[in-house]
Amino acid sequence: MAIELAFEAVGDGPPLVILHGLFGAGRNWARIARALGDRHRVYLPDARNHGASPRGQTMSYTEMAQDVLALIEREQLQRPLLIGHSMGGKTAMTLALEHPQAISGVAVIDIAPERYSDQFSPYMMAMRGFDAAAATGRNEARQALAQGQEGDTPVLDFLMQNLRRHDERFDWRLNLLAVAMCMQELCGFPQRLQHRHYEGPALFLAGTDSAYVQAESHAGIARLFPRAHLEHIDDAGHWVHADQPGALLRILRCWLHGHEAGTPRAAVPQAALAALAAR
Repeated sequence: MAIELAFEAVGDGPPLVILHGLFGAGRNWARIARALGDRHRVYLPDARNHGASPRGQTMSYTEMAQDVLALIEREQLQRPLLIGHSMGGKTAMTLALEHPQAISGVAVIDIAPERYSDQFSPYMMAMRGFDAAAATGRNEARQALAQGQEGDTPVLDFLMQNLRRHDERFDWRLNLLAVAMCMQELCGFPQRLQHRHYEGPALFLAGTDSAYVQAESHAGIARLFPRAHLEHIDDAGHWVHADQPGALLRILRCWLHGHEAGTPRAAVPQAALAALAAR
């Protein structure tokens, strides 16, 4: 059963839905949403078990795609464009492959339709083992998460955004147990979708300093999304919207403008895919 997602919306114009990544929330994309809101009505939902959205025991990509589809139908959005980052990118790809008629295009940021290694379970264990309600301050929580995780300051900064003060106590803005239980599923991508195709316009963006979209990812992207256009953003890691918001906005605006004009960017030809693979 679909969950009724909490969301914020800004701007005016054709609908655009942005899906955040694992451990994130819609508000992480507020800056991008405000910038795109000059020409679009931008929706920023919180995924199930994240932010202000209801909790659920499971969170498969099919379920999360159904949550977004329910939002589209509830708000009567007419075939919105969909942008998704990381976990949100996999959710966006799933929705595009399962319900292509519901959207008019999809942009996927720094993720591919494949399985990744589990990098976050150690943090999950630290977060679950930390008694947030008894914490006296944010530094105490940060030190607990940092145990054995030296050198991952950007990840720690990102995770710490989930610690909130509620009255006189702290708590996590996540359903830690459900996320932990579903981590292996979240690291993967639905195998049953590997033979489907989304024929609509698709933009795939990757940070040059990120390891999430490798050369071997390109063939899989092109197989499922034959009209995919691939671009890289220099000096950006996995959190492209935080590292290079200006460059990301320029590419998104160009893609959105092409879509509005009825001339979305063409698919990357096989020769260009080979050139990208050599990067």
